[in-house]
Amino acid sequence: MSENSKGNGKDAQLARQQLRRQLAQLPPRKRMDALIESADARAVVRSLPVEELFTTIQEVGLADATELVQLASPTQFRGFVDLGGWKRDRIEPHSVLTWLRAARGDEPEEFLRKLHGLDLEVLEFLLREFTVFHDLEENPDVNPEGVTLETPEGRYLVEFKVEGAELAGLRAILNDLIAENPFESVRLMEATRWEVPSEMEEAAYRFRTARLQDLGFPTLEAAMRLFSRVDTGPAPAKSTQTALAPTQGHVDYLDAAIRGLTDVERDNLEDELRGVANAALVAELADPGDLDAVRRVGEMVREYLSLGLEHLTGGEPARSAEVVRETQLERVFQVGFSLTLALKFRADRLVKAPLARLEDTLLLFPEELAAVEALRLKRPRRALKVEGAEPVPFRSKRELAASEALLARAESQVEMFRGLLGGTAESAREVLARFGVALPVLGVERLFTAGVALAVLEGRVNPRPVPLGRTVELCERLFEGTAQAPRLRPSAAERARAALEPAVAADARPELYRLVEFTLERMLSELAAPYLQEGRLDPTLSVILPMEGTPTP
Repeated sequence: MSENSKGNGKDAQLARQQLRRQLAQLPPRKRMDALIESADARAVVRSLPVEELFTTIQEVGLADATELVQLASPTQFRGFVDLGGWKRDRIEPHSVLTWLRAARGDEPEEFLRKLHGLDLEVLEFLLREFTVFHDLEENPDVNPEGVTLETPEGRYLVEFKVEGAELAGLRAILNDLIAENPFESVRLMEATRWEVPSEMEEAAYRFRTARLQDLGFPTLEAAMRLFSRVDTGPAPAKSTQTALAPTQGHVDYLDAAIRGLTDVERDNLEDELRGVANAALVAELADPGDLDAVRRVGEMVREYLSLGLEHLTGGEPARSAEVVRETQLERVFQVGFSLTLALKFRADRLVKAPLARLEDTLLLFPEELAAVEALRLKRPRRALKVEGAEPVPFRSKRELAASEALLARAESQVEMFRGLLGGTAESAREVLARFGVALPVLGVERLFTAGVALAVLEGRVNPRPVPLGRTVELCERLFEGTAQAPRLRPSAAERARAALEPAVAADARPELYRLVEFTLERMLSELAAPYLQEGRLDPTLSVILPMEGTPTP
């Protein structure tokens, strides 16, 4: 090969890379229009990776992207079906037929090349699902209802099991095959009659799996290694420029790394990033053709990578490019994931601690409970302070630290309740029996509120519903002022702390004090004004403070 030809090959590769970068910056529909309107549209389309074309088609919508499908090569089209015609390990025949309908343009030969480019097992499975081939030599009197097609030589009567556009598309495919080669079409029909669908599907799945591996989607076993726990090591010391690093808002360390690379390094990193994202998609048991799953997993990958880079750079974005030059992205991902695993293992140990649960209910306040449940997910996440919101991936070490603080509070709460409930499962059940309802109905907050109220009222640890005859006495010990400007008596918190702290281990007492303050403030906001206005507590306020003889909400 001459130096000139080598140069031309390198120039062509650089041109394709530049084109890919330019296209990636366009919205999906404009990206498609740019491809279709290019000088040599077919050559340009066929030079692009199948995954990028598939994503563009899915983002625009297959119905509006048929011209792009028709410009694709048979190999690319087979990739479209591999990505969009399956649901995990099962062929989706309606999806396959939809792709075939989209591929039919004004060039019959080009369509047939795409059709023949599919695995024969996929075509046979499609025909087996949507047609019945009646052998007229075996049963010349067969007369099925619905639309039929008789083969030219009179051997088979094809009964269609689809309607509308699918019927028209499938009938056109059969007519094309018959017109192209009547003898081969008869062999196809005969094979379809006798092949076992499960065997056809299994064979097609093996071929598809091999091709997906060639596209960068590893086996499940290999993909699971991405989520291996690794030694994260200590974060490197900060440089003298640490003060320049942002301290507020979210910093995307992966984006910082990309900005610090050359064009060639950036292209290599993007290929590496695609490989990590593909592995994560496989490990999450998501379909490569599920665009929503691709986006969700892609965001998760970026966040773990950013978290890993934050740790490996010592919190300095300017070091990110240096780290990705020296460290494989898979390792960076594993560092980010391992940082979250440490909290997950700690949360798992917490729920197994003595008296962490009572009647299948964790003895935790809602905020700490949400944090623990989010950390114990298969992929540890952080809970949001929004009711009903799904947990989200960690994006920074600051978010990790916030969840770690909540986990520490949860650990203290379990230890605190262990002391307040007598230290054994038997004593805890005896305490709960006083309320006459199951703990999930009572609620952990109301259980603790009762404990605080009885501590103020009696000066001892004795969680139970407040006697109705002593609610006024309790309120007198708690509140002062007027209904318009109620205040807590300073002695209320002192009396509650003094009564409760002997039962609680020393390391859990700071959390006890915090929850006492929180509970008293809640009682002030919910109970003080009604009491100071009416001189009593209405039994309906048992939704806040359990009272004897009142219905549990």
